[in-house]
Amino acid sequence: MTCGQRVISKEGAMRSRACCSIQSGEVHTWALDWLVQAKLVADHGWKCTAAVVLNVVLRAAARSISISAAGRDLARAPSDQAVMTALEEGLPKTLSVLEGRLNDALTGALPRRWRRRKWQIAIDWHLTPYYGQPYRSRNELYYGKPRQGTKQFHAYASACLIDHGERYTLALSWVRRHESTVVVLRRLLTRIRQLGLRIRRVLLDRAFFNVSVVEFLQHEELPFLMPVVLRGRRPKKRRPATGLRWIKRQPAGWYQHTMKSGKRQVTVRVSVGYRTHKNRKDGKQVQQKLLFAAWRTNGSPTQIRANYRKRFGIETSFRQLRQARIHTCTRQPRLRLLFVALALVLRNLWVWIHHTYLAEGDKNNRTLHLERLRFKRMLDWIIHEIQTLMHDGSRPYTAWKP
Repeated sequence: MTCGQRVISKEGAMRSRACCSIQSGEVHTWALDWLVQAKLVADHGWKCTAAVVLNVVLRAAARSISISAAGRDLARAPSDQAVMTALEEGLPKTLSVLEGRLNDALTGALPRRWRRRKWQIAIDWHLTPYYGQPYRSRNELYYGKPRQGTKQFHAYASACLIDHGERYTLALSWVRRHESTVVVLRRLLTRIRQLGLRIRRVLLDRAFFNVSVVEFLQHEELPFLMPVVLRGRRPKKRRPATGLRWIKRQPAGWYQHTMKSGKRQVTVRVSVGYRTHKNRKDGKQVQQKLLFAAWRTNGSPTQIRANYRKRFGIETSFRQLRQARIHTCTRQPRLRLLFVALALVLRNLWVWIHHTYLAEGDKNNRTLHLERLRFKRMLDWIIHEIQTLMHDGSRPYTAWKP
């Protein structure tokens, strides 16, 4: 095994806290163990054991290809149809049970020390464009504004812990068409509390800006911060602006606003701040107003903006998710949820390795060294180990009849 390719060694922070060596075999074992311990797939015959099926699925995720392409060049792998059948029959039949086991795989190695203090939790709404027909019901799909040529999406909500630059995904939930944002948010927060984590503040996406969510968070006594969505009448002659539009015309500072929906109303504080940036087209300086709704959150508009910027790290997790997401055209929501969660599991593994072995310093002042193991390099290691385990060394080929 070549040290430069598949082994990391460093001085200063080890398993014995003096030196550390991580090999590709260990990374593959950790990834496989996290999935096996979550009991995602059962054995399906003597050849399609749970470990074999998960290895093929891991190779597909690490290379960001389909299940069919992943098993095509592995001499000891079952056929792609056998793997798909094992997944469809071996996965839990109920989506709620499958979701629970996938969340167990996400947080199986959550550091215990994280339960000792309160954390900021970032919550995001992720839409995956979908161009086919629903598997059984239209409720499987989420319908929204046109994006990438479609109004149909598979929607997922995730909760991510923000810790000194380390974004660890704590919960993932599939969103049905009929579900409100409050139902989804309650499900994510319940999962976080089951882990024993305490929440200091919730950083939300603008999709959660409505009366129901604000009312729910205030009832749960959870401080929050989220960008506002401008609603209300635009200013016209002899007709003043209504809703939040009047706040947008105010100078930087804090303002109180009452949100109404039918007979319900809630009061929030709105921070008005500024962001200066260069226009991409002409390079001129442009000043943009930023409005954030907050509750039990203090600070200057500049501090509020800097605090909310920490939430943008969750976007990085979805960018890396696309690097490890299996390509598929299946209509099965269970399989699509599995493939999304698997990419997040691999990313959590990468964060966990850096947190546990590759970071330097004490628990209160840790320095990350992402250059020691990039995410794509870790995926290459997993591919190498599965290739070694499930291939006989023969050269890949293709054959056809003339």
